[in-house]
Amino acid sequence: MNESAGTSPQRRFDPIAVEVFTNRLLAITESMASNIMRASFSPQIKERRDFSVGIFDHLGRLIAQGTHIPVHLGSLMGSVEAVLARWRVDEIEEGDVYICNDPYAAGGTHLPDISIITPVFAAGSLVAFAANIGHHSDVGGAVPGSTSASARNMYEEGLRIPVMRVARAHRVDDDLIGLIALNSRLPLERSLDLRVQVATNTKGAAAIRALIERMGGVASFQDAVDGVLAYTLQRVRHRIATLPAERARFTTWLDDDGTGEGGRVPLTATVYKQEASLVVDLDGSGPQSRGGLNVSESALRATVYYCVKAMLDPELMANRGMADAIVIKAPEGSIVNPRPPAACGARTITCQRLAGAIIGALVSLVPRDRAIASSFDTMPTISFSGIHPGTGNIYLSGETLGGGGGGRDAGDGMDAIHVHITNSRNLPTEILEHECPLLVEHYGLAVDSAGAGRHRGGLGIVRQVRALQDDTIFSSRSDSHLQGAAGAQGGGEGGLGKLIRNAGRDDEQILASKVKNLVLAKGETIRIETPGGAGFGDPATRACAALADDLRDGLITEDAARRLYGAALTGLALAFTGPDAT
Repeated sequence: MNESAGTSPQRRFDPIAVEVFTNRLLAITESMASNIMRASFSPQIKERRDFSVGIFDHLGRLIAQGTHIPVHLGSLMGSVEAVLARWRVDEIEEGDVYICNDPYAAGGTHLPDISIITPVFAAGSLVAFAANIGHHSDVGGAVPGSTSASARNMYEEGLRIPVMRVARAHRVDDDLIGLIALNSRLPLERSLDLRVQVATNTKGAAAIRALIERMGGVASFQDAVDGVLAYTLQRVRHRIATLPAERARFTTWLDDDGTGEGGRVPLTATVYKQEASLVVDLDGSGPQSRGGLNVSESALRATVYYCVKAMLDPELMANRGMADAIVIKAPEGSIVNPRPPAACGARTITCQRLAGAIIGALVSLVPRDRAIASSFDTMPTISFSGIHPGTGNIYLSGETLGGGGGGRDAGDGMDAIHVHITNSRNLPTEILEHECPLLVEHYGLAVDSAGAGRHRGGLGIVRQVRALQDDTIFSSRSDSHLQGAAGAQGGGEGGLGKLIRNAGRDDEQILASKVKNLVLAKGETIRIETPGGAGFGDPATRACAALADDLRDGLITEDAARRLYGAALTGLALAFTGPDAT
């Protein structure tokens, strides 16, 4: 990568050099990710892979993020910025390690996500930061799992950690680790996972130093970093320049503000280009939530950056260069720019719906081949806890579930996936049943949950779990129980979410989308059905063969097919499923 000749402000790039350098950085992040996954103790990190890693330069600019959880981009950026705001560069010493989680005081997004930041020194100078973030199963608070949509403020959500040194001169502060662990319902798990996070950064820092040495020194490394960030900025500005000169607006709705009161809450995004920047204006979004659905600045930034990358240039590097081309406007005191100490624990419900609003606006600005109907745009979460009969210790099982992706111009939406800013894996049934006194009775696709269309939406998930002992505490948070995902180009809405206690029994009970500390007796069940994605295009134009395949595979019932696609089309499609079908 060389500076361009003359007085041009733009830099000339060697695309091969850019690609090689960025892949070297990504190789380091992937190695860090492998380390944290293999060495951790909690199922949240080891099995569900609810963690992320990143590399920053000495100025705190993100230069590489592992391909994991998009919302963690905000926490990683915010935590490094918090370190540099708290300490001058000459106060940061080799062997220091920092820890934080607070959304307001330390750039976090919610309290269970704890960041570990390690400065990297080469030739006696600060050259970079290795960073990682892990979702911890519990950090205290009123609800097992430390996340409740109905929390009224941060103090109900758990232990708030400002930016602090957790190690000096390469020695971990056992007292601080002990204090954090003591505030968790699972203290040993917290202590062990935090130490794994520290060790992961140590290995990452060594790899960064080795890369710097291989490149010939700090100056070459910093020049390459400047070049990659400038290249990313130039590339995203080129994408922005191709957008039409118009404003696009889209509104999505939350079922409630977390309390179950006060009606639906709008999330409105207006997107337009202004000179070389893309403006995302969230004016019109609802007021600050009385529950835990508020979105801190770091979570908001991560959501917006994800949407821009996904819709304008999916291959774009997630780094500071991309962020410098985007302007975010959010009204103060709103659900997307709350005042402390507003609760933020269930922020992903809002972030997912907000991503749907931003993408919905961008759909009208991008080429048709990138257009997509709304996905299920939420993050259903179920949690069970109690006293394990075998050990006498507290157990805690938390899991986020996928749903249906939106239909596209090119094809059907994906079934049973995470969308937008979350990307964790499911919790394997074998692990759940081994670790907890629970029995999974059903796990599969939610039949009839896909929005109808020329290309249908994806299907949601059904998970039914039975409690095997009394006093099992259940909590849940979800959304889209009142209105389904919005279709595009004449497509139908996605199916609704459902939460049912004792499904199929005489005492069956339909629950609200947000539940806190519901006590289950032995033998009681919880059934969750996650929403489906919306359809793309007129359902009447769906290929008969495609509809027949869905009927044959049991993804849609005959009654639903007739209702959504019309009797004539359904009758023709049924010919594919009859006994004489070939």
